[in-house]
Amino acid sequence: MFQVQRSKTRSRSAFSMLELIYHSIVREIRKDHRNAVVGLIMNMMQTIVFVTAFYFMFSILGLKGSAIRGDFLLYIMSGVFLFITHTKAMGAVLGAEGPASAMMKHAPMNTIVSITSSAIASLYIQVLSMCFVLYLYHVIFGPITIVDPIGAMGTVLLAWFSGVAVGMIFLSIKPWFPGFTSIASSIYARANMIASGKMFVANSMPGFMLPIFDWNPLFHCIDQARGYVFINYNPHFTSISYPIKVSLIFIMVGLMLEFYTRKNASVSWEAAR
Repeated sequence: MFQVQRSKTRSRSAFSMLELIYHSIVREIRKDHRNAVVGLIMNMMQTIVFVTAFYFMFSILGLKGSAIRGDFLLYIMSGVFLFITHTKAMGAVLGAEGPASAMMKHAPMNTIVSITSSAIASLYIQVLSMCFVLYLYHVIFGPITIVDPIGAMGTVLLAWFSGVAVGMIFLSIKPWFPGFTSIASSIYARANMIASGKMFVANSMPGFMLPIFDWNPLFHCIDQARGYVFINYNPHFTSISYPIKVSLIFIMVGLMLEFYTRKNASVSWEAAR
């Protein structure tokens, strides 16, 4: 007859939010494939195809000598892993539920939960795929030697974080300019096939070419990653601080634009698509 109203403490609210994010992450992982294992295998196959394609391309063009002295496949993987992690993170955030989505009608759900769960789900899949591919390489071809595994993993997380930051910008303008956002995000992802620097290292580039690439946070992430992976490579023209600063700026701008969009969201935006 009578119900006792319990006031929510901050800790209880935090746990409720974490639980909601957890269930949203599971939903995101199963969104493309009902079987999460199948989705993981498909993602691993994509990574293997990328690595194999670049290996044969380098071999046919005779560019293996331009790489860092050491394990050539590890050189390719150090670029491909970060490129895919960055691109998938951007795509996941861009595809997150927006303020005008039907999911936002459910009381506990909000755009922050949607963005966070999409980003973490993307990272989870990529890290599992990366670890499994490295394990296969270690077992089939031979032992892998990474000079600083913690530093290398840090650059993977930085590549993911910068992808999330870029995705936030695209997501925040998506309700206003859906056509432009789709084209711009596709151009950005395709431009990073070259602009990410996964096919070369900054130390070997001519000075006049560096400004063409060093605007890109992913370029810095990949070049720094190779400094952590190989003992005989010390990146001179890239830094860890640049992608961190750019990503934080993009996150702040994206959140401000997202907040403005949320205040002015209209259900008709989603209905029109």
